[in-house]
Amino acid sequence: MKATFEYKTATEIALENEWSGKNPFGLLYEGAVAENKPGRVNIHPIAYDNRGVRIAANVYTPPAWNPQTEERFPAICVAHPNGGVKEQVAGLYAQLLAARGFVAIAADASYQGSSGGEPRYLDLPSIRTEDIRRMADVIASFHGVDANRIGLLGICGGGGYAFNVAKTDKRFKAVATLSAFNTGLVRREGFLGTQKDTVAERLRAAAKQREAEAAGAPVAYTPNMLDWPKEKGLALTQDLYRDGYEYYGLTHRHPRSTFSATVTGLLETALWDARDGAALIDQPLLMIAGDAADTLYLTQGMFEAATGTADKELFLVPKAHHIETYWKHEYVVKIEAKLADFFSSRL
Repeated sequence: MKATFEYKTATEIALENEWSGKNPFGLLYEGAVAENKPGRVNIHPIAYDNRGVRIAANVYTPPAWNPQTEERFPAICVAHPNGGVKEQVAGLYAQLLAARGFVAIAADASYQGSSGGEPRYLDLPSIRTEDIRRMADVIASFHGVDANRIGLLGICGGGGYAFNVAKTDKRFKAVATLSAFNTGLVRREGFLGTQKDTVAERLRAAAKQREAEAAGAPVAYTPNMLDWPKEKGLALTQDLYRDGYEYYGLTHRHPRSTFSATVTGLLETALWDARDGAALIDQPLLMIAGDAADTLYLTQGMFEAATGTADKELFLVPKAHHIETYWKHEYVVKIEAKLADFFSSRL
């Protein structure tokens, strides 16, 4: 069945972004579209349904796109990081790819950002992977898109989920990840394996919380470090979390972006691992990460598990940390060029 969507009204857009006076679309990255003009990258806020949840998304169209013609363009679905929103790094790379000739969509995950759904900040692998599949449904119906040339880019947690989707959804003809994060592995064992010994204890606590919520207790969330004092956040020793605090909490802060997740979500994420079934990926695969990132082991683990494709590449960005690939100009230009070359040659 053909997917349907609706363009958002100016009132809806204004209400979503009333907190920000810098960009009319609420975009937080350098060089963001602020006004739609002919012959430029344009942005089209849309909304659509995904299993009863209203999804908020932005579609970026290339300079040559024209709603009055039948010219067809390849398309890219961009999945945002865990806790992120479409106005941050996902929007940046969607816009950069649009400038290279692709129609690109960045959507807030169900229960997150400007998308609907309760409880808020529910981030489960089953839901996130279905969100990505739904993006493909929708973008295939967008004017000017060649439904036979759809690619997929996942960033951080979105990279792990994109990797997962590619195993079975062959509508995606080429798949790329940036600073990929294996959410299940980290939720189970802790970042860099620091919580392996406490998984049973944490699972008991999650089960107890589910029991309490079933009896009427409010939804419990993991701590949100973005609410920490600046001195505490910037004193974190792990690059991922220190740089993440700075990016999400200070320089690119968005009121709907959070590091919190439901406590009970561990009951599902602890069972999940992006590497499981990775041999099913037979599409061209590009995995990008900073060679100085403390998350590099997560990308490497997924890359090694993807034994089903002969067309795969691990592209390392010299000296880059995980979060720096989201915004630092000297790294972004290299990543943009690599992504454009990869998708142009495979779609």
